[in-house]
Amino acid sequence: MRIFAVVIAFCSFIFTAHAQDTLSKKRLDTVIVKSAEQLRSGFTRLKDVEGTAIYAGKKTEVIVMKNLVGNKATNNSRQIYSKVAGLNIWENDGAGIQLAIGGRGLNPNRVSNFNTRQNGYDISADALGYPESYYTPPAEAVERIEIVRGAASLQYGTQFGGMINFKMERGADSQKVAVNTRLTTGSWNFFNTSTSVGGTINKLNYYGFFQHKSGDGWRPNSEFNSNTAYASAIYKLNERLSVTLQYTYMSYLEHQPGGLTDADFKADPRQSVRARNWFKVNWNLGAVAVDYHISNKLTLNTRFFGLMASRDALGLLTFINRADDGSDRNLYIDHYHNWGNETRLLYQYKTGTALLGFRYYSGHTEREQGYGNDGSGHDFTFTPTRASDSLRYSRYVFPNHNTAIFAENIFRVTPKLNIIPGVRFESITTRADGNYTNVVFDGAGNPIFAQKITDNKRNSRSFILGGIGITYNPVSFLQLYANFSRNYKAINFNDLRTLNPNLRVDSNLQDEKGYSADIGIRKNIGIFNFDVSVFLINYDNKIGSILSVDTARILTYNLRTNVAQSRHIGLESYVEADIWKLIKGNETATSVTLFSNFSLINAKYIHSKDATIHNRRVEFVPDVVFKTGVAVRYKKWVGSYQYSYTGKQYTDATNATFTDNAIDGLVPAYGVMDLSAEYHLNKHFTVLGSINNLSDVKYFTRRADSYPGPGIVPSDARSFYLTLQAKF
Repeated sequence: MRIFAVVIAFCSFIFTAHAQDTLSKKRLDTVIVKSAEQLRSGFTRLKDVEGTAIYAGKKTEVIVMKNLVGNKATNNSRQIYSKVAGLNIWENDGAGIQLAIGGRGLNPNRVSNFNTRQNGYDISADALGYPESYYTPPAEAVERIEIVRGAASLQYGTQFGGMINFKMERGADSQKVAVNTRLTTGSWNFFNTSTSVGGTINKLNYYGFFQHKSGDGWRPNSEFNSNTAYASAIYKLNERLSVTLQYTYMSYLEHQPGGLTDADFKADPRQSVRARNWFKVNWNLGAVAVDYHISNKLTLNTRFFGLMASRDALGLLTFINRADDGSDRNLYIDHYHNWGNETRLLYQYKTGTALLGFRYYSGHTEREQGYGNDGSGHDFTFTPTRASDSLRYSRYVFPNHNTAIFAENIFRVTPKLNIIPGVRFESITTRADGNYTNVVFDGAGNPIFAQKITDNKRNSRSFILGGIGITYNPVSFLQLYANFSRNYKAINFNDLRTLNPNLRVDSNLQDEKGYSADIGIRKNIGIFNFDVSVFLINYDNKIGSILSVDTARILTYNLRTNVAQSRHIGLESYVEADIWKLIKGNETATSVTLFSNFSLINAKYIHSKDATIHNRRVEFVPDVVFKTGVAVRYKKWVGSYQYSYTGKQYTDATNATFTDNAIDGLVPAYGVMDLSAEYHLNKHFTVLGSINNLSDVKYFTRRADSYPGPGIVPSDARSFYLTLQAKF
């Protein structure tokens, strides 16, 4: 009832503000309607049809990067995603190397509950079997970020969270050569430099970008070095046909300080008790796309994409409440070789729009787990010093294939009413072929028996996902929308076997199934914009973590299993208004924009046979997420202030508040402030600055059972950044 009371109260505010918006427009001789992008709010939503995709009836959000006032050099997630409702953000590192966001009570880890794309194609390690994103597109090279919630499953595949697409910059259409270079320095020896070159020569549009960043990090043992490059060429053969080539390269080496216990964090959150943990990633991503406007009504898009990448993790994953004994370190090495094609055909007819699509995806992951040496450097080789550690080794190959056919249609029933049904057929085959060694130790820890075990698994399944959306425009400035869709998520490679002492996996783990629904009201025209909605996500057999005890060894660990049916319901509201223009009228160049982003989420396990789980809160779900801020534009100055609040959350299904090894427990509520400013000296030069965590709050956003932990992962203290930008 409280949720509906909030909705009703907000609706009354909507019409009051719209009246003010209308009055301000009547001051002009000619009514001028501007989009959110033109108003420079930096936030808007997708059109009903864009390119060869249908977004009508879905909850969508678009972050326009050129209008963002924030710290782009560090990919600061709090500022970049500040207007996206209901996001829980994990802060793994202060450099923004890895993105970790989750919506509506879903695990934020490496964006694994979103279908993550760049320019419309997959960028995660394995979109089907291991959808974690070790590569994050640099904010300085991104044109806009598009987010579609749970109903995206019909067009983009098996994810409950939806789809997030990073649309990269392209060359300037009006210049043959345009150069943009940025130099950033900041706290703890942070250094970032990036340069882009682009333009249009005859029929060729080209764009190239390179970024280097390095720093020491706030905590000891946190230094990093990262390089990212991106290139794009679009050749327009004629007015109807164009071909696009794109390539992305990223590599980084990161020293990880490990986690802390609750007592260590309280005593000194900056300390590090692990000095031998390292993380290395190498990413190569390529794509070829063809766009063909067959006629004014019929458009074809086909894109081929491929990934060759690796991820190496080296470090001590023993319980963080035990001192580093100098033993051999855990070593995990992955190699990813994936390719796929997605083809879409869009037909515009008099009373609607039809979309037909096809997708094929082939993933191949090679995974080795064992032990490295007992040193402190970044030697990513299986060279353990103890003979027993050389026995504990596993090697797996994970081939998987996915074929999908999908269709969606907008039926324009009346000028005000649209009905959008959709259907998707999925065929999935996953395999695990490998071996591991089972070692038995005596009481003194010496190996007395070793057996090499071959492990081969195969799982094929086919299913149909269906859904429907509705939009209704009672007046031109207002839209009501609703949607319902089935969702599905396959188990990950990490859910098959692991050598992590903090984590064990249920051998009978099953894929997740369920559905999601939205109903909301939104406005996105003029100087007052909003989107208010309620949502429901239902998991029939949600995969989660249960705090468990090994009584024989007197140890606690996380058991990853199908916990129970879970239900996520909530309210999401985003409101933004240019107060100055509401008062002074659209003709003024000055702008004072206020925004509020507020979410209430109730996610619980229901219908569980386990009394310790029934009616418990789902892990990683803050009950409240609130962000608010103001942006001021005056002559050559631009400034922004933002406050972010995230409510308390638990890290396992039993809702444990404390464990000795700190992998489970309460994540307390926290509030953080950020301040940014820009001064445009002239059309070529700009000075930008940011203060992140303005009030120097000591807080943490996650507890990890693996890297970058285990244990509590503290967030950065107050930091300062200064950027010089030159455009020619």
